[in-house]
Amino acid sequence: MARDGARVAFLGLGVMGFPMAGHLAAAGHEVTVYNRTASKAADWVTQHGGSSAPTPRAAAAGAEFVMACVGNDDDLRAVTLGDEGAFAGMAKGAVFVDHTTVSAKVTRELAAMAAERGLGYVDAPVSGGQAGAEKGQLSVMCGGSEADFARAEPVVAPYARICRRLGPTGAGQLTKMVNQIAIAGLVQGLSEALHFAEKAGLDGRAVVEVVSQGAAGSWQMANRYQTMLDGEFDHGFAVDWMRKDLGICLDAADEVGAALPVTALVDQFYKEVQQIGGRRWDTSALIARLRRLDG
Repeated sequence: MARDGARVAFLGLGVMGFPMAGHLAAAGHEVTVYNRTASKAADWVTQHGGSSAPTPRAAAAGAEFVMACVGNDDDLRAVTLGDEGAFAGMAKGAVFVDHTTVSAKVTRELAAMAAERGLGYVDAPVSGGQAGAEKGQLSVMCGGSEADFARAEPVVAPYARICRRLGPTGAGQLTKMVNQIAIAGLVQGLSEALHFAEKAGLDGRAVVEVVSQGAAGSWQMANRYQTMLDGEFDHGFAVDWMRKDLGICLDAADEVGAALPVTALVDQFYKEVQQIGGRRWDTSALIARLRRLDG
């Protein structure tokens, strides 16, 4: 241990990773960050202290835990593998904790490679969005050995509202797929409900005040209804990222033999949102598609 915390590397300082790494520093861990755009790493050091490194390998050198929160399977491979990847810099016994939403397939591949090097590996995707990351209130879904999880859990704690092990390697990613499948249906249902209220001449805010207190209430309703009614989508979790996640879900569904008809349909609705210029809009922009259909 260094000082009263662990030596930690954090790879990827996007809208999620930047505040997550900040919570680690605030909790007393000795944090070294890496980001593909070095200026963002410099900004993080200015705000939170710690240090930055020019490569994942350099960031991981001497770290007891290496956290990653990058974009997709290819991004994860890029920061872990190769001469300058994190695995090359990690010492035997260190634990890699992946917060990226990726396929269970790449998770199992990388976990096996980590094991060959004597490294621990925990797949730990998160839910709660940018606001959850900033407030330190994320749901963290983990897969991996009980021993690796037990070591990683207290380090993850500064940005977790709940952190649970759901099973062996890959179980965290599969659970995140469950999360995204549920969200897809919820957001489409909420979009249709608010759109119906508008077309019926109802006051959407007054309607939500009532129905949110009953069985229809949800996180999506509580946190997104106002911006949906106002047509504001320049925030939150981007449609591009949701389509990436739903693609992972649909591929996994084929592998396990699960039928996801609503998820497949909503994925195509998100494709239409992309086509009207909403690639970086929040996932709640499904209502924009309905309004456009009426227009």
